[in-house]
Amino acid sequence: MRRRLLLGLVAGLTIVAVVLAGLYVLQRKLVYLPTPGPVPSAADVLPGGRDVTLRTSDGLELSAWYFPVPRPRAAVLVAPGNAGNRAARAPLARELHARGLSVLLMDYRGYGGNPGAPSEAGLARDVRAARTHLLAAGVPADRLLYFGESLGAAVVAELAVEHPPAALVLRSPFTDLAAVGSRHYPFLPVRLLLRDRFPVVEYVAHRPAPLTVVYGTADSIVPPEQSRAVTAAGGGRAVAVPGAEHNDLVLLTGPALLDAVTAAVPDIP
Repeated sequence: MRRRLLLGLVAGLTIVAVVLAGLYVLQRKLVYLPTPGPVPSAADVLPGGRDVTLRTSDGLELSAWYFPVPRPRAAVLVAPGNAGNRAARAPLARELHARGLSVLLMDYRGYGGNPGAPSEAGLARDVRAARTHLLAAGVPADRLLYFGESLGAAVVAELAVEHPPAALVLRSPFTDLAAVGSRHYPFLPVRLLLRDRFPVVEYVAHRPAPLTVVYGTADSIVPPEQSRAVTAAGGGRAVAVPGAEHNDLVLLTGPALLDAVTAAVPDIP
């Protein structure tokens, strides 16, 4: 009996170890959910749009869209969330462009037909390439606003620490990736397993720029209390959208979100 119990315990622990090892190896396939493409040309999305190439510090060439306006009030670098590709964010680019803002809508490595595989370090390189492109295109650093959606909020928050923007607008940010993972997988040791961390609260605590946080009060993906915690850590302004879920259209092109972005512009010197 004791031997059978011991063998059962060993078998059980072996299964758990295999499962945890598999999750560790494959976890990025759960975090990053790219749609590979193809995507339309920028000019098909918006007249005057440009297909541009972002060159990363590790040698990748990433496709992106740039929608300039004459004498823009500011330029917005848009960092998407973890799923889809830039085509899903085209309505946001159109709305911001209509409000007199130039927009660079990027796709990370592995998204939208881009080469490479996404990771925390890789996305940091990608967003730096986007910023470099805007500066080379003549956008003054003091007229550059960062907008990040969900995972993209973490990407631009990290960028802001090293390269502060004129303003930082985060849509549905989490405190850190492990906090979201623990919420959805409470039975797993998420903090021990995670390879990518994205500690948003740590980044905004540096107060790199005026901060606005937009979130839905019914968000079941990123709990609203996490977005509020990010706001508090960064000393920012919160814009709550009542009843909005994480992927609702109102958090892409709704008036509360668009007004939050444009309201940040007058604060730019």
